[in-house]
Amino acid sequence: MDEYQIAVIIGSLRRESINRKLASAIVKLAPPEFSFSQVKIGDLPLYNQDDDDNQAESVKRLKKEIQTAHGLIFVTPEYNRSVPGVLKNAIDHASRPYGQSAWPGKPAGIIGVSTGNIGTALAQQHLRNILAHLDLLVFGQPEAFIQLREGLFDEAGNIGESSRPMLQKWMDRYVAWIKKLAY
Repeated sequence: MDEYQIAVIIGSLRRESINRKLASAIVKLAPPEFSFSQVKIGDLPLYNQDDDDNQAESVKRLKKEIQTAHGLIFVTPEYNRSVPGVLKNAIDHASRPYGQSAWPGKPAGIIGVSTGNIGTALAQQHLRNILAHLDLLVFGQPEAFIQLREGLFDEAGNIGESSRPMLQKWMDRYVAWIKKLAY
């Protein structure tokens, strides 16, 4: 395959989100044959099973972006020791109606940053459980539970020098995972 299209799903709607900043910075560590697009999830209605037969245009767009991607990256904050509601809402929409899920077989990576000592470890574990149930192929190692600290980003918003080796390793392993499994 000459080019890999990766859908990036960010579990935060805030303009100045540190996870949005991480999502924008980490993709710069990928090789040129990888292109990334951030999936819009803030316009999705709250999931209601009554709407399965008449999904909103925003839901149809979400499902199409997932289905056409060669792989996914979930970039999640941690809210109350789990994933944000907006992310869970997007996951639920793309998995419905029953038998028409956009998720099965998609290779995915999970990463996130938080001000807390354990980064987004618990949110990532909950997300792994959800994604495993939906039959995504979630890349396991290395895990990246990132605590926001001085030097994570440089002045230009790129990954800082002190953080680059660990995050480059994560991206290199993610790229290999996608090349192995993308279809």
